Amino acid sequence: MIETIFHPRIVENRDWATLLFILAFALIALTKSVFEARFSDFLKLIISDKYIKIYRDSSNLLSGFTIALFIVQLISLAFFIQLTLHYFGYASKTDWIVFIQITTLLFVFIFSKYLIEKIISTSFKIEEFMEQFNLAKVSYRTYIGLLILPADIILFYTNILTKSIILTIIPIILVTYVITYAQSLKNYQNLIFGKLFYFILYLCALEIAPYYFMYYWFTKS
Repeated sequence: MIETIFHPRIVENRDWATLLFILAFALIALTKSVFEARFSDFLKLIISDKYIKIYRDSSNLLSGFTIALFIVQLISLAFFIQLTLHYFGYASKTDWIVFIQITTLLFVFIFSKYLIEKIISTSFKIEEFMEQFNLAKVSYRTYIGLLILPADIILFYTNILTKSIILTIIPIILVTYVITYAQSLKNYQNLIFGKLFYFILYLCALEIAPYYFMYYWFTKS
């Protein structure tokens, strides 16, 4: 007599991720439709600083264009972090609770950093400069988020994620961030040289220290 053994079939729930990807592309499409000219300039950000020069006013930091693409940025970066953690065995890529935790951590980190920058810039009376500089950083960071969004989708729905892919994407992100950050410094060099002491203080306290402590915490945990 043949004994039949039933094994439970584990079905991973990916519906939540599909909805988020649809939301991200819907926001991109809506932003492109409402801000057509601005979106066109934004897409050329990696090869031209025209967008930064045109939309350098601090009021653009809280505009609908910036907020909509900031949400896309959060979704994109959170997915990439979760995929990386999944590869190294720290989390499942289909666990929506982990995604919420990562997204919350990213939002709290970015928002807290922004509030601290506001306090420091107000104390040193460099609010206008910091608003413009922040807008440039947000724009470049959002651009990076849009670039890795297609990679997130491919890596999430397939099993081709390897160490070589991770070690290729991460340096590309870091190099792009450094290049765009350097471009921001170039655009605002006159303002920076005028307030060099405060900028060095800002650079050490809010651009280097937070990432160092995050790296230290992650490696030790």
